[in-house]
Amino acid sequence: MNELEYPLDKIIDVAIELKTYGSTAASTSEQIAAAFVLNEQKYLPESYPVMIEAWERLNKWQTHVRLIRDNYMHLINQG
Repeated sequence: MNELEYPLDKIIDVAIELKTYGSTAASTSEQIAAAFVLNEQKYLPESYPVMIEAWERLNKWQTHVRLIRDNYMHLINQG
């Protein structure tokens, strides 16, 4: 779908899955990152109902979320 490297490509793919189907089989970190990319708390895994705990779980992936939100939302919103 896109030419980005992991984990950016995976987070974008998971965000599209969540937006399209409402669920995903992705890893916990991938799902949390995608939920923050989409700015939708409803997509956080049930084991992370507190947003700050989910955000802290991402550690270095927080940068990936910001990068996608700033530069690659068109890949999620197209179509």
